[in-house]
Amino acid sequence: MDTPSPSPAADLASFIDHTLLKPDARPAEVEGLCAEAVTHGFKAVCVNPLFIPLVSRSLAGSSVVPCAVICFPFGADPSAIKAAEAAWVVDQGAGEVDMVIPIGLLKAGEDALVRDDIASVKAACGSALLKVILETSLLTRDEKVRACLLAKEAGADFVKTSTGFAGGGATVEDVALMRETVGPEMGVKASGGVRTTEDARRMISAGATRIGASASIAIIGRA
Repeated sequence: MDTPSPSPAADLASFIDHTLLKPDARPAEVEGLCAEAVTHGFKAVCVNPLFIPLVSRSLAGSSVVPCAVICFPFGADPSAIKAAEAAWVVDQGAGEVDMVIPIGLLKAGEDALVRDDIASVKAACGSALLKVILETSLLTRDEKVRACLLAKEAGADFVKTSTGFAGGGATVEDVALMRETVGPEMGVKASGGVRTTEDARRMISAGATRIGASASIAIIGRA
């Protein structure tokens, strides 16, 4: 997929998943997030599964996509649980699902189990897009490459850098490596620590086709 060139705020906004994943998020905050996403033209609103019914209702009639994270932030759940959660959020209106890989299994060299884990969630997503979170700050270069290839083999639509909960976030180097590894046909989402217009533009220049951010308005405000 070709990487568009961001310039005006509206163009940059179309890259952004407007995100609220903190554990003490309240329904009123989620409703406010949705209102901001519609006003500014963000691509998606990304929340924990509990809030997907509320997000789906709040975004009805708009072009903004409801997005849910599943088995977040560790990805250390059985594949059947991940798949069931993915199926539930899709049934509740999620058009996109962000999952975390089983990081320990990847580091142990259990590549087939990691690939099958992703594939089971992809099957449960139906027509919804699947983004696969690698948690790059915990991985070696070789592990990042292997994770990207496994996500691609399993039929995922995107690879994503980070949850933002593991002490690290997106880097230009990781985004470039992920883009090089998956090629032009998959999406790459830079998430974790992207807070300024300059941050977002650097990630997009490196190959990101989506940005996950809670500082979305500040990002486009400086565009």
